[in-house]
Amino acid sequence: MNPIDLRSDTVTQPTAAMRAAVAAAEVGDDVYGEDPTTSALEQRLADDLGFEQGLFVPSGTQANLVALLSHCQRGDEYLVGMEAHTYKYESGGAAVLGSIQPQPIINAADGSLPLEILEKSLKPDDLHFARTRLLALENTWHGRVLAQDYVQEAARWARGHELGVHLDGARLFNAVVASGRSAKELAAPFDTVSICLSKGLGAPVGSVLVGSGTLIAKAKRWRKMLGGGMRQSGILAAAGLHALDHHVDRLAEDHTRAQTLASGLRAIPAIRVEACNTNMVFIDVPKEHLRELDRYLTENGVRASIGYLPSVRLVTHLDIDDAAIAHAIEIFARYFA
Repeated sequence: MNPIDLRSDTVTQPTAAMRAAVAAAEVGDDVYGEDPTTSALEQRLADDLGFEQGLFVPSGTQANLVALLSHCQRGDEYLVGMEAHTYKYESGGAAVLGSIQPQPIINAADGSLPLEILEKSLKPDDLHFARTRLLALENTWHGRVLAQDYVQEAARWARGHELGVHLDGARLFNAVVASGRSAKELAAPFDTVSICLSKGLGAPVGSVLVGSGTLIAKAKRWRKMLGGGMRQSGILAAAGLHALDHHVDRLAEDHTRAQTLASGLRAIPAIRVEACNTNMVFIDVPKEHLRELDRYLTENGVRASIGYLPSVRLVTHLDIDDAAIAHAIEIFARYFA
């Protein structure tokens, strides 16, 4: 049996059909704006999410970074969750490369940033303070779909204070499938949205930032400065187009398998399932077992994110089938037996 890799949905392998789409891609020089497949992907996502333009970039980190750089200037700040990817897991890029100060807010249990805390964190227009310019949210957050009523209320609050609103939508299509809402509806409250193609959608690389023509023009300049301008990028964009055509609806299978995994792990007394949302399962195990558990899982063909987060994270994706879920449950049970 091939290793069962539950560390993340970033580990997916391109399917045979996706590889065929890549091989057949029509390409040109995208820095000159002449790659038709890249342009098609950018416009496809812009249209699907209700924006004017899109910008294809190598990674989700770069998509979020060029968005922050486009919204903010040196000495500005953005309000962001303390557990958000744009704050915690992107190497401090906004601060290091943009001189943009993050103002981290403790996430509520549902992933939201409470409006009363945002209000207290907003800086007055005074030379002593960084200028608050942007609210950044994340959907999904630890696999949890943000409540759309909250998102709309938070966006109204931000615009009432003349703030831009950015969404890290790395797993937005998981939110689409789980909520039954369209991508356009979930994206509507935002000025910019980043979409990752290399997580649940299963493409090998790439993200797309969507927004107004003005913001995307700024982001395109930042992309070039950061080394993200690519040439015959249609080879990569073709994988993204294939994913949008064939890998969105099937995300429901990942969500179902995550529930099956969580149910099986709940039957093991030593394991406490903290959360199971969309394609992510978080579990608590006695800390003294972590290192040995990691070794045992690996020796028995299962990989998990252990030691990277406070909890053990297990993520389902298109390379995980029912047999893999059953085997993973069996190995966890065998270890704690």
